[in-house]
Amino acid sequence: MGGLSVYRELADALEGHGLLLRGGFQAAPDDRLPEGSGTVLMVGNAGPALWQVFTQAPEATDGQPDGLDRWTRRVMHEFATAFGARPVLPFEGPPYVPFQRWAQRAEAVAPSPIGILIHPDYGLWHAYRGALVFAQALDLPPADKRGRPCDNCPDAPCLNTCPVGAFTPDGYDVHACATHIGQLDGRECVDGGCLARRACPVGTSYQYTPAQASWHMQGFLGATGSG
Repeated sequence: MGGLSVYRELADALEGHGLLLRGGFQAAPDDRLPEGSGTVLMVGNAGPALWQVFTQAPEATDGQPDGLDRWTRRVMHEFATAFGARPVLPFEGPPYVPFQRWAQRAEAVAPSPIGILIHPDYGLWHAYRGALVFAQALDLPPADKRGRPCDNCPDAPCLNTCPVGAFTPDGYDVHACATHIGQLDGRECVDGGCLARRACPVGTSYQYTPAQASWHMQGFLGATGSG
């Protein structure tokens, strides 16, 4: 293994596209990766940085569907070519790769009470866009061992804010959520983002802009057939 030069160079390059290098791990037999895979580096975003870049890209304005996925695919393939890696995308399949499990191996994230992975700094305002798989074993920074912020949040406002109680300790009621935000009473959720997500006190400085949050909510409505 070499030093951290590849890791640091990639991290710097990703920032110019509103992306973050979200840690990595050495490939294991149960990671559902081709034989010969060495290191997996996770790529994602937090806060509004990606939105500011994406909205200026041709995929955001060409009127074709799945603009963010198409932008992600193009950018990830560009980085893969530049750094000698293989891109893996969470929306390509089946079969789909276990991105949530990979994320929990790569950095200090864990499921929140509403299901979204929570990060100690970014809270719920982050996502994973792809991964770069290297054949060689790269050196990685020390693992972030911080615990889940929710464990020190006894009030769990994320579970008490949804107007239709879609989030419970037993799971997420997709139908109740989609039905509500598809009606006039749900406009606050659509226009500013999920109220339960916004209730979380962690990472508020990374909260998505209203336009970004609304875009994702509209996408959710379309995916559930409620839009």
